Formats: sequence, structure tokens, C-alpha cells
Amino acid sequence: MSTSDPLAGTAAPRHPEPRRSLLLCALVGAAVMAGLDEIVFHQLLHWHHFYDRSTSGVALLSDGLLHTAELLALVAGFFLYADLRRRGALAPGYAWSGVFLGAGAFQVFDGIVDHKVLRVHQVRYGVDVTPYDWAWNLAGLLLLLVGGVLLARARRAGGRRPS
Repeated sequence: MSTSDPLAGTAAPRHPEPRRSLLLCALVGAAVMAGLDEIVFHQLLHWHHFYDRSTSGVALLSDGLLHTAELLALVAGFFLYADLRRRGALAPGYAWSGVFLGAGAFQVFDGIVDHKVLRVHQVRYGVDVTPYDWAWNLAGLLLLLVGGVLLARARRAGGRRPS
């Protein structure tokens, strides 16, 4: 564990909490992915809003609510992360897996539930969305795969499941 690793504690964990490290960093990962989605696809590219099935005012309101929820989740996640580090309870391998699993879960949920099941918005309008849907969902699956591999490595290194 090096001190240059932003997810590593400053000292060896006294009582590591793998499950808590995993879950709170999954919250951070989901919030970061929501923020990237909001900034890149909603604001910079103007491809969609969180809710596109109403007026432009409602669309902007929905973006603001998504951004608010993402910022609250990010702040809460970092406060919980700081508490784990302060107590020497951070399990870095579980934390990193949580970041990727949270980001991937957000991406896949958005791609399947928001885009296809609820149809609150599409990735992009005015084009064939098939390649965008594939890219969106495969990116989310890749993040989940990375998170799963990191979780398996953390479990092997720690010799147990999160508790």
C-alpha cells in the first residue's frame, strides 16, 4: 500500500471494512459516472436531457435534479470515504472495485432502463441509435467487468468476502 495511492489509507488498516469500502466507493463511482453523463452528453454535446418527453423547461429541470442528486451522492460518498481512511478501515482493493462497479451499474442502468424500458431519453436523437446504444451499454459492461475482476483480486488477497 503506497501513500501515493489516493484510495490507500495513510496507515495499515486496523480493522478493514471491505463491504463498507466497496459500497461507499460504488456510490462515488455511480455519482462520477452520472456527473460525466450530465456534463458531456447533456451540457457539452446537447445530445439529450435526463427527461426528454416534455417541454425544454422540464428537460432542464430534470437535468438540474440529476446534477443535484449526483453532487449529493458524491459529497456523501467522499465524507464516508474520509471517515474510513481516518479510522484506518479502508480496504483499497474493495474500494477500487466499488468505483468501477458503481460507474458500470449506473451506465448499464441508464442504457437499459432509462433508454429502452422507460424511454425517458435516448443517447442521441436524429441518428440511428443502434451504434450509440451498443457503445453505451458495452462501455458500462466493461466497467462492470473491470470492477468484478478487481473485486475477485481483493477477495483473493484478503482471503474473504466483504463483511
